[in-house]
Amino acid sequence: MARSDTQRRRAATAAALASAVEWYDYFLFGIAAALVFGGKFFPTTNPAAGVLASFATFAVGFLARPVGGIIAGQLGDRRGRKPILVLALTAMGVATTAIGLLPSYASIGIAAPVLLVLLRLLQGIAVGAQWGGAMLLATEYAPAGKRGLYGSFVQLGVPIGVVLANTVFLLAQSATTGPAFGSWGWRLPFLIGVLVLGLAWFIHAKVEETPEFREAEAPLATAERPRSPLGQILRHHWKTVLLAGGSFAVNTATFYILITGTLDYTTRHLGMARGPVLTVTILVSLTQLAVIPWAARLSDRIGRLRIYAAGTIGLLLWAVPMFLLIDTASLGGLAIGSFVGSIFLSVMYGPQAALFAELFTPEMRYSGASLGYQISAVAGGGLAPFIMVLLLEWTGTSMAVSAYIMALAAIALGSIAILAARKASPVPKPAV
Repeated sequence: MARSDTQRRRAATAAALASAVEWYDYFLFGIAAALVFGGKFFPTTNPAAGVLASFATFAVGFLARPVGGIIAGQLGDRRGRKPILVLALTAMGVATTAIGLLPSYASIGIAAPVLLVLLRLLQGIAVGAQWGGAMLLATEYAPAGKRGLYGSFVQLGVPIGVVLANTVFLLAQSATTGPAFGSWGWRLPFLIGVLVLGLAWFIHAKVEETPEFREAEAPLATAERPRSPLGQILRHHWKTVLLAGGSFAVNTATFYILITGTLDYTTRHLGMARGPVLTVTILVSLTQLAVIPWAARLSDRIGRLRIYAAGTIGLLLWAVPMFLLIDTASLGGLAIGSFVGSIFLSVMYGPQAALFAELFTPEMRYSGASLGYQISAVAGGGLAPFIMVLLLEWTGTSMAVSAYIMALAAIALGSIAILAARKASPVPKPAV
């Protein structure tokens, strides 16, 4: 029993750390896309065009995430959660460090943005592979009645990653003011990404495979292996994957609008100072550290979909007031708008890992949950800052961005309603 408890704590800690460092590396790109990459890798006389090109590169990482989810899902459902998580962490560490060493357009010309896009693709594949592994490492080790809580440890990696990325970026900016920051200071946060390789080694050496995977794998030692987990998902469970993605796209879109799109909007359109805006982002993210596990624990008691739907309704109702407050161009308005929005995001995000895990059986869980999550990332998160800039340029009003969030929230509520109906009247599973 002691050994089991020790492994459970070790697995939960490793999953949370893996998520935090992976998202730190991933979010750095978003901050740099809003503040640095436009001028360094996409020089143009039109600042909006440079930011659009930079955000398009940011979006490329999201397009690669389903690829990472597919590859990792196939391998993770057949070979285990742990080794795929280790590979994902290693790939992210290599890609992030390489971005910190990448010469600018002024040094190597067109090769600079091409290499930046390729490294962003590798980041996307890595994070697409990582989430499923970290999530299953936590939830499949969870004791009875605490899957939501344990899944939230992985979800905490997102606000921790945001806080770390923004804090390190602020420190780099403070330590290398003026031309030094634009020349080499911005690279320092990316070079720290090499530390993720140490965590990859720790998980490889010290964490055992999850009990649920071992139990699902045991009968296969003496029996014929089932067909491809991905094939089973695409043939029999594709509707569940799409519903999962549709239910979560509003969360990823609003999140990236708040941490990346709003950073560009407030500094370039509203004339707010970069440092205070980053500070607000950090403080708002810190509040999520309390709300995410609270919402997850509550979902263990009263149900995932109820909590999930409550957060979605909150985003729908808050979309307009949020941008009315941000448009005041005051730190107070930005803080209140972002804080309330992040509360609703956290209410959704807390139970999401457990909810997605429970939509699929263990032998296809890595593939199914990863695909659902990464589809929402492409449909919502990856394109959100890019769409936000386009909407602002075309309409001249932030209310267009609010309408975008509300449309995604309506899709989410429809998806949640269908998932709830399917849970109440489950469809018989097809023979495999």
